[in-house]
Amino acid sequence: MKDCGTILSDKEMSRTLERLAFEIYERRGDDLSLAILGIQRRGADLAERLKLLLDERLGRKVPLGKLDINLYRDDWTTNLELAPTISCSEIGYEVEGKSIVLVDDVLYSGRTVRAALEAILDYGRPKRVELLVLVDRGHRELPIQADYVGKKLDTLGDEHVNVLVVERDGEDRVCLVRGE
Repeated sequence: MKDCGTILSDKEMSRTLERLAFEIYERRGDDLSLAILGIQRRGADLAERLKLLLDERLGRKVPLGKLDINLYRDDWTTNLELAPTISCSEIGYEVEGKSIVLVDDVLYSGRTVRAALEAILDYGRPKRVELLVLVDRGHRELPIQADYVGKKLDTLGDEHVNVLVVERDGEDRVCLVRGE
């Protein structure tokens, strides 16, 4: 990996997730239809952590799911180099009528979220969908915004935000990679 400047350390990432879980608790704690849905891959990892924090805070089990959006992306059919890596969606609850908190690691153009919304509707019609992202780096191409944001970061077009999670990368860290 290219050299990257740390934006969030492991401790800062942990505190940020705790704050985000508290924000969900404040807004949706009384809502028994609350469910968490993480976008595969790192969004799903973060969603699992949020679920555990919410379970503890709420004193009940919050349903958790994982959503693969690759077949809903609008870029892989036009760029053959971007052939999707298909994971599986695992949603062990009825989407119909749920208040879903959709979790992703980085919000950029908004196209991943658009694909996720389309994929969710194939499972049913939720009562609401709120978006939670660890990092919002700007540069939207679609009118999409997050309801819960861990860190807002103004980036340049040639910069990239990498979210590393211990489950996949052996460490927790968010870093900014500058283009060449």
